Amino acid sequence: MELLHPPSISTYTPKLSFQNFPFPMRNFESIRGKSRSSLVMVVNADSGGAAEKTAATTAVVVEKPMTTERRRFEVLSGKPLPFGATARDGGVNFAVFSSNATSATLCLMTLSDLPQKRVTEQIFLDPLANKTGDVWHVFLKGDFENVLYGYKFDGKFSPEGGHYFDSSQIVLDPYAKATVSRGEYGVLGPEDDCWPPMAGMVPSAADQFDWEGDLPLKFPQRDLVIYEMHVRGFTNHESSETKYPGTYLGVVEKLDHLKELGVNCIELMPCHEFNELEYYSYNSVLGDYKFNFWGYSTVNFFSPMGRYSSAGLSNCGLGAINEFKHLVKEAHKRGIEVIMDVVFNHTAEGNENGPIVSFRGIDNSVFYMLAPKGEFYNYSGCGNTFNCNHPIVRQFIVDCLRYWVTEMHIDGFRFDLASILARSSSSWDAVNVYGNSTEGDVITTGTPLTSPPLVDMISNDPILRGVKLIAEAWDCGGLYQVGVFPHWGIWSEWNGKYRDMVRQFIKGTDGFSGAFAECLCGSPNLYQEGGRKPWNSINFVCAHDGFTLADLVTYNNKHNLANGEDNKDGENHNNSWNCGEEGEFARIFVKKLRKRQMRNFFLCLMVSQGVPMIYMGDEYGHTKGGNNNTYCHDNYINYFRWDKKDESSSDFLRFCRLVTKFRRECESLGLDGFPTAERLQWHGHAPRTPDWSETSRFVAFTLVDKVKGELYVAFNASHLPVTITLPERPGYRWKPLVDTGKSAPFDFLTDDVPERETAAKQYSHFLDANQYPMLSSSSIILLLSPDDNA
Repeated sequence: MELLHPPSISTYTPKLSFQNFPFPMRNFESIRGKSRSSLVMVVNADSGGAAEKTAATTAVVVEKPMTTERRRFEVLSGKPLPFGATARDGGVNFAVFSSNATSATLCLMTLSDLPQKRVTEQIFLDPLANKTGDVWHVFLKGDFENVLYGYKFDGKFSPEGGHYFDSSQIVLDPYAKATVSRGEYGVLGPEDDCWPPMAGMVPSAADQFDWEGDLPLKFPQRDLVIYEMHVRGFTNHESSETKYPGTYLGVVEKLDHLKELGVNCIELMPCHEFNELEYYSYNSVLGDYKFNFWGYSTVNFFSPMGRYSSAGLSNCGLGAINEFKHLVKEAHKRGIEVIMDVVFNHTAEGNENGPIVSFRGIDNSVFYMLAPKGEFYNYSGCGNTFNCNHPIVRQFIVDCLRYWVTEMHIDGFRFDLASILARSSSSWDAVNVYGNSTEGDVITTGTPLTSPPLVDMISNDPILRGVKLIAEAWDCGGLYQVGVFPHWGIWSEWNGKYRDMVRQFIKGTDGFSGAFAECLCGSPNLYQEGGRKPWNSINFVCAHDGFTLADLVTYNNKHNLANGEDNKDGENHNNSWNCGEEGEFARIFVKKLRKRQMRNFFLCLMVSQGVPMIYMGDEYGHTKGGNNNTYCHDNYINYFRWDKKDESSSDFLRFCRLVTKFRRECESLGLDGFPTAERLQWHGHAPRTPDWSETSRFVAFTLVDKVKGELYVAFNASHLPVTITLPERPGYRWKPLVDTGKSAPFDFLTDDVPERETAAKQYSHFLDANQYPMLSSSSIILLLSPDDNA
């Protein structure tokens, strides 16, 4: 089990929090039409709640001076659905769930007031007129230009009972479609505040986006080549020379690179609103500051990350929404689908020491998985666990996913630590879920469920069952479900076993030839019995967490000192091999071996059944200096190096392009079902004699292809060269196409390679004898073609 996430924030206390400053809110009714130049208000503390426990009860807050232009709203009772702020009937309906709050107040702020921590106007919600069931609601008519909103909730402040209500704090609506706080990435708020004010965008019926007829591409999943990308990291290096580096628009400028690489699907690392300053602290090792760079700590699940937008705070967050939509539309124009990495397993609020931003202040005991005395379960490794299978929470998640599909045109989702989605909620019992008790019902909080309600809802939802659904089928509580994640026939998985088995075999470890062969076939040992297909396996060798491909062949050990944690963070078991010397500075023959190994890994990825996933930068050999946990670096370590990609010596990029193109041209390398003996045949050093013994380091197979005819693919993971005997095909001759043992451009023989025929003839005497020599740690593809001399 791999713990590949930032450390828990349980010990982190923000220097200054929006949620902790005193507001002139409690029992303060909206003042209308009163001629007063200003108002000074002492916060009232006579109604209970957390204010009695803080200095906020005696703080004096000055509201903005009154003017004749003071905003006025017509207040109506409103509707309980839909949740969130919805523009309709000439106004805006606000609806928010809270079952345990005793009072609720809608707070309105102007864009200019937000940084000053001022509330422009507040609307007290009458429990009789503005509440239906557990939903608080109100309908307002008026001028909402440059207006933002949030809520205050009052109730018990009882952490031991799971409640954190505090009417002195304004919280963000979970259904807000854009989150507004700081406008520029990495820049502190006023007074160096890492958690400055946050508020939601008030929508307008005039907010329209021209999709230009964009429709879902709906590629069959078996045809995908996925590229895991970090939006900021992709273009923020100066060598990208983009107009808007580090943004959605920057990615648009570079989409043609992905098209040339052969990618037809990008998987965006978290683009939901998160706070990159969450881990902000000075890093003495590098002399810079630590950031939450990866973004696996969500603040709001409906909002696109605002500081990935070139628009900043313009239009109260609408600019970020439109730029994200523009990215999706432009990707679709190029035949590239867009999948989002979503983090529904936890939020940025952490454990009891974390900030109150949204869910915790609205109804903590509903949204988080709690122990009997209010402690936070930590199956995520990040302080809290989202209570995914609670009826309210699972409906929230489904609503969110639907929004990203219908409104943002997203093609699918990769669910981070998805095994948490399969755990029972902290309110779990048969009566709560099914309406009646069952004999022997002993399910407790966090128990893995065979039919988790949330996964059931998503799998059978009329909108969501038609998009790509990918599970990272493990969590940090030890639940590992690769091959057994509840799937309803449509869920795929990040195949972590593929990564581990392929790494072990290609680096030359004994005992993995059989497991390697399973990987090449799409892991039928994992997916066939459960009724799934090869494309339910998302194959990868490297991803954002762990070594890059170049580092996988350069380092035996992690080198994470740059993280400032004494090299104690990150995974210790990487199944890597440095090819004989540790680090980038090595002898020439070691560097040549490393290049072979990189080609071997990439070739394996592209000839395996299932869906290949490439990690950003691996196509040119990006290095992170052996750091396998770069979650905190907003610098060159995580930035795509366009100068390295463009170097003439980047022969690996050429190889990757050609092998990816070859895969997409072959009918047999993206099968809908697992290959059978009619199509696939295993070989060893001699035809039809595969060696599955513990000491075998050689795997070869032939594959019948309706486009290419027949392929011969072999991997020699031994440290010794070998001459193999090829299967006889009367009237035909094997011709070399790929040989990772050769230097570029002869590693992939295209028609335009200079002296191609000369290079091919070098091995003609072997092929005449139906043989082929392979270097140690090398792999080949041969194609069957008619023998002109037969």
